[in-house]
Amino acid sequence: MSKLSLKSGIVKDIIIVVVGIAIIWIGLRVAFGTENPFYVVSSGSMIPNLEIFDVIVVQGHVNFDQLKVGDIIVFNRPDGHDKVIVHRVAEILNKDPLVIRTKGDANPGSIPGTDFPITKGDYIGKVVYVIPQIGYVTRILTPPINYIIIAVIVGIMLVKQFGKPKSSIEKLSDEGKTKSLDETVNKSDMDESLSNDKSYLTENSDLSETKTNDEFKNSTDKDPALQ
Repeated sequence: MSKLSLKSGIVKDIIIVVVGIAIIWIGLRVAFGTENPFYVVSSGSMIPNLEIFDVIVVQGHVNFDQLKVGDIIVFNRPDGHDKVIVHRVAEILNKDPLVIRTKGDANPGSIPGTDFPITKGDYIGKVVYVIPQIGYVTRILTPPINYIIIAVIVGIMLVKQFGKPKSSIEKLSDEGKTKSLDETVNKSDMDESLSNDKSYLTENSDLSETKTNDEFKNSTDKDPALQ
């Protein structure tokens, strides 16, 4: 296999992986109606319902106006939008327009500027699924572990390229070589057989000729008419 074909195969595999990830990511964003449907819990403010490193799945298609007390939501901190918060809706402060107050389950009370006032502009989505402790993966994927994983993936691609079965052309070539070798062997065996048959016929011909001469001599001795 040429270096050019090997490189093109690796590039093709990388493109397939990247395109596949992009399609899945875009599909998830459309399905959940938010730019990022996954968040990792990074504080203990929602313990015991949400633990640190739990991954939460956020549904952005749930309208802000449909929220009610008890819902767990994700929103940008109203004071500066400098942090993403996941807390529970604790109170409806105003209905038109809707303004709410939230609170962390483990916190003694709501924090001004963080838990209220939450408006539609701060809202990201409602928590619909929780995947326990899977967020540890994000902690593991830090240098140099992430580079090692990339190296392993590249290594698998290389093995895949070198381990590919022979092409149909290579197989036909090998079969042709085998067939030619068989024909050569068969031809050699045939020549040897013909040579042996020829030698056998020559020897028998000499014996027959000698026997015929002897018989002719004996017959002339016995038959007076031929003297």
